[in-house]
Amino acid sequence: MRRPTLAPGFGETNAFVAVLEQKSFTRAAKQLGLSPARVSELIRSLEARLGVRLVERTTRAVAATAAGERLLARLRPVLDEYQAALDSLNDFRAKPAGTLRLTVPPPAAEFLLAPVIAQFLKTYPEIKLDISVEDALTDIVAERYDAGIRPGERVARDMIALRIGDPMQLAVVASPTYLAERGTPKTPRDLKQHNCIRIRFSSGMFLPWRFGSKRRSLEVQVDGSLVVNDSALAMRAVSDGLGLMQFARVNFAPMLDDGRLVTVLDDWAPPPFEGFYLYYPSRRQIRPALKVFVDFLRKSRALDAPSFGRGL
Repeated sequence: MRRPTLAPGFGETNAFVAVLEQKSFTRAAKQLGLSPARVSELIRSLEARLGVRLVERTTRAVAATAAGERLLARLRPVLDEYQAALDSLNDFRAKPAGTLRLTVPPPAAEFLLAPVIAQFLKTYPEIKLDISVEDALTDIVAERYDAGIRPGERVARDMIALRIGDPMQLAVVASPTYLAERGTPKTPRDLKQHNCIRIRFSSGMFLPWRFGSKRRSLEVQVDGSLVVNDSALAMRAVSDGLGLMQFARVNFAPMLDDGRLVTVLDDWAPPPFEGFYLYYPSRRQIRPALKVFVDFLRKSRALDAPSFGRGL
């Protein structure tokens, strides 16, 4: 009679999930606090125990086999329940604890999180924050983030979303030096004669330039000598006099205040768009650590952080 296969250990399955989610043995090892060699050993042990190949390894990429994809899909809800079980013990703690993994875009990191992180971690010393700052719209379920922060219009409808930022106003800005050399556009059509700095998402799509009036709204196709996927680099270029840029006005506030930049086409500014929301999957209960983080962020932002509606 064939002896039954022993069930995989938690270390093996945890390493398997980490490798596929990080798409790298090195990054998975760093996340787990292990050496890459140990992670590889755990994956080989899991594959030998189950008798199937789960991970395809090449010099450039790591990917799941068909069997690996099926196992990963079944393991994710199990690991969610496992985490929920551990989180339930927080009810017996004096303060919430655990690691919060968040994905946020650069503006939210700078204006919402940076002013409050130090005080939050001092208030809740048993909580650790693991924050990834990125423009890409990350799948927080697949990448196993606890929550994300994005503008409301970019949050999927099946998520629970909590508003943490005021509506934001778009503005077109330029340096006085650039306008002195190239002139000031009077209508959005004039942008065809100007160097416009464009931002491209990781998907390859460009951030549209939007305008409005009392009668209608419109999007304008612009062009220029610089395309970037990093807003900080674009802002530096516009402050150096390279061209025009459209972005949320709050991001330019310090440079507008000291005169390094000025706004143009103010009469064509579109209505404010939704501010930032913190969101998480609806099928998950909010973790105690995440709940106190949201509450702290809301209260602290109102007192200390710059308002996203500034300049409206």
